[in-house]
Parts: sequence; structure tokens; C-alpha cells
Amino acid sequence: MHTGNEPVKSALAERLNRPLAIRSRPVANRLWLAPMAGLGHVAFREVLGHYGGCGLAFTEMCSARAVPTENRRVSAVFRWRDPELDRLVCQIAGADPAELAVAARRVEDEGFFGVDINMGCSVSGIVKKGAGAALLRDHDAALAALDAVRSAVAIPVFVKFRTGWSADIAPAISLARRLESAGADCLVFHPRVAPDKRTRPPMRDHIRVLAEAVSIPVFGNGDVVTPEDCLDMLQGTGCAGVSVGRMAIARPWIFAEWTGGDLPAEVLEGDGFKDYALRLADALDRHFDPIRALKRFKLFTIYFAANFTYGHSLQSPFLAAKTMDDVREAARRLLVPELRLTRRPNMNMYNI
Repeated sequence: MHTGNEPVKSALAERLNRPLAIRSRPVANRLWLAPMAGLGHVAFREVLGHYGGCGLAFTEMCSARAVPTENRRVSAVFRWRDPELDRLVCQIAGADPAELAVAARRVEDEGFFGVDINMGCSVSGIVKKGAGAALLRDHDAALAALDAVRSAVAIPVFVKFRTGWSADIAPAISLARRLESAGADCLVFHPRVAPDKRTRPPMRDHIRVLAEAVSIPVFGNGDVVTPEDCLDMLQGTGCAGVSVGRMAIARPWIFAEWTGGDLPAEVLEGDGFKDYALRLADALDRHFDPIRALKRFKLFTIYFAANFTYGHSLQSPFLAAKTMDDVREAARRLLVPELRLTRRPNMNMYNI
């Protein structure tokens, strides 16, 4: 489970554990869980908590229109465990400043660490409503959204966004400076154009240019898979920290590993993947109905199976499961220590 490159791991842990505060609120470290639709739900975050090491976690994208009246016991996305609130940021998406403000107040009232405005999602249903990456086309609308949220709450306000709708970094720099002036406390930046479905490498140098343009923390995001990738992003771009997405789903213990924390015995002894799959199955059963639990486990298998040399064939039995008990049976039968691991997950599976 370890890279064996002790100098890299030592240098990385030192960088990630440097003190940091967002709006005067300290965070545990500079390695965060990115918001991910269908993946970063309460069940996964519960399992992530078992492994430790995550500085801040972000919820799935929540509709600003829905949040004010959502029932956390019923909602598929606006759901959390009380013990995680002091290190959890709720991501909201919307285009109407008034709706965003009301949603942000609900987020603050519930006790979240902060609120994150989504300005990066390029899914057509979100963009057609003027939300997500659509705000990158209309900077005045983006600023109106931030102004409304900043005026509504005292908790930290984050903005997750992309380079824009073209590879020109200049508009993103202009937007970042305006967001800082309007009161954003931290920017999480994914250096790809909005329609890019991760089929091309991120433009990592854009992180450096953006981080140099503002004085608030900028967290980099995109294709951070190994400790070397993470250290390279920190050293090469000057970003304040790193936000990890799909790799967190593939191997949730990387937060503890990369920050120099203690890993659970099952990971050290080579049984981590089976234990992880079983823990996630149990957590999904606790938090969701059987149909939704099974569906979400199957979404997870794409990233999980990418860890293995023969990942496609390993994924098939899980996708064929009809119940969560079928999932558990497959995990116990197939996830043995002898499975051949890849150091870097199979990107042909991993890039969706």
C-alpha cells in the first residue's frame, strides 16, 4: 500500500501538515476530499473517517433551491453525520442569488464548517439553469451569487471552478480576483475547460498562474494519483493544498498515508481492499434504501476495480449483484491479497 519512496512521503507530509486557517478557522491539513456527485455521500465519508487524514470533506452537489426545505433523513445528498460537521463543507449549486443566500443560511444553521458554491459542473442540466460552469460565462452573475452568499453567512465561503469554456486562463484570473475582492475565503481550482470529461490532462500550470494572482488560498485539483503527483502539484504550482477526487474513492487511505498518519492494520496487512468494500457496503445499507445503496455501490466499483491489473473482469461480478448480500459475497470471494495491484489506477476506467 506504500510507495516505498520515503523522501517523497516525508516531504509531502511536511507540506500537507503546514498550519492553515480558512477565515480564521483552522483545518487539520491541506489534503481535502473533492465534491463528487454520486460518490462523496455520507456513507463514503463515514468509511473515509475510519481511515483518517482528511483535512476537509465536501458534500455532493446540493441544489440551492432544495436545501432550505430538505429533510436530512430523507435527502440523498443533503445528509451528514453530526460528528463530521466541523470538517465538512456543503456544496450548493444554483443561479438565483436569493436562493443561494437562503440555502447558505441553512448550511450555516446546521453547523457545517463552510459552504461551497459550485461554478464548475458542466452537466447540461445544470448549465441550462445558469448554474455550475454557466457562471464562468457570466462573471457578473458569478459575483452576484457570491455576494449573496457572503452577505448571508459568517462561515467560510469556498468556490469550486474551472479554467472556463476555453483554454485561455485570462478570464479565470480575472474572475478569481473578483471573487477574492467579493469575500471568497478559498478557491478550489480544476484546470480544465468546462466541457472536458477528463480525457485530456489538466493544464496544471494554470493552477500556478491563478495562485499567484490572488492572496487567498487556492487548492489544486485534477489527476493527483500518486504521492509524487501531489508533491509535484504543491511544489510546481505554489497552491495552498490539494483537493482529491476519484483517487480518494479508489484508495481512501491515501489521506492518512500522504499526511504521515497511521494506517489501519487491515491496510498494512494487505487486506485493505476487501475490508474497504465490506465497510462501504455496510455504510450504504445504514444510510440508504436497498435500491439506492446497491446503485451507489456499483458507481463506486469503477474506481475501486481500476486499482487492479484485471479490473474490468473484477468489476463484472459486482455489477451483476442483485442485492447488497451479493456484493458482500463477491467481496469476500474475490478480494484476496494475491490480486495484482497497479501503482496507478487504470485511467481507461478511471477517467469518467
